[in-house]
Amino acid sequence: MAGPTYDKADLDRRMAGAVESLKHDLQGLRTGRASVSLLDPVTVEVYGAHMPISQLATVSAPEPRLLSVQVWDKSNVGPVDKAIRSAGLGLNPIVDGQTLRLPIPDLTEERRKELAKLAGQYAEKAKIAVRNVRRDGMDNLKTDEKKHGLSEDERKRHETDVQKATDATIADIDAAFAAKEKEILGK
Repeated sequence: MAGPTYDKADLDRRMAGAVESLKHDLQGLRTGRASVSLLDPVTVEVYGAHMPISQLATVSAPEPRLLSVQVWDKSNVGPVDKAIRSAGLGLNPIVDGQTLRLPIPDLTEERRKELAKLAGQYAEKAKIAVRNVRRDGMDNLKTDEKKHGLSEDERKRHETDVQKATDATIADIDAAFAAKEKEILGK
């Protein structure tokens, strides 16, 4: 017979993973300021494979509104330029030898609102993931109560712990979203 199915450490790990995933998604949203993480999702087709830019070049932000991509191999400048242009980030690289300069254009008010809405969607997905983890934890506690002799008082105490962890994680998600929304909208 298997042991208890409730594992608080696993639930905490899964909830923290949802927050980390959200933060990674939010980093990819352009806010009008240069950020080296802006190019993280871009992959370049070179040497017969798709590779992230970080494996082909050094990305830096020498100015608040400029990204610089120093490509290590001269033969990869064209593919990196093409990948950045086709990534849908609204960036147009200026090629200067093995360096690509990417001026970050101002965001229109309409685009800012779209990005804020997208950030809200990311936050909602993270909240759904956390609620699913909470549901799994509650289900595991009920199973343990039935199969493994967990007392009703112990189950309720653990359910309270799960709910507190859920509330704290949702608060973290709301804080990350609020910070990103403020950054996007420039308020």
